Amino acid sequence: MESFLQIAPHSLAIVLSSVGAGDAVGAGVSESDELPRHHTGYEIFADFKAENTQQHAWNQRITEAVSETFFLGWIDEHVLLIQGKEDHLEVLREGWMRRSLNPPRGFTIKYLAGIEADRKQGEREE
Repeated sequence: MESFLQIAPHSLAIVLSSVGAGDAVGAGVSESDELPRHHTGYEIFADFKAENTQQHAWNQRITEAVSETFFLGWIDEHVLLIQGKEDHLEVLREGWMRRSLNPPRGFTIKYLAGIEADRKQGEREE
């Protein structure tokens, strides 16, 4: 029987792509040059929250879910890690599937992923 070990309980990874990244590569500009260096992960998270709370006055579930999430981290200039109640994360997943979740400015959302690691029950290093 297999079990799962959650690395960051009640968390979600939002995998982003820079807008125009494909155009930049064709023009000889690297993708990292497209992302302004002054942006911190927290600024991108704040923009994600602003885009989804201001734009969703008509969808109170998304507005509430986004406003109740917290910043966990920013990995490799493309992955935004957020944390919140499982109910709120599920609303974000549903919003993503319905194409009603907005990305931070300058990005598109490639996909959402839970943060878990596989571990077989009873396995231990000795």
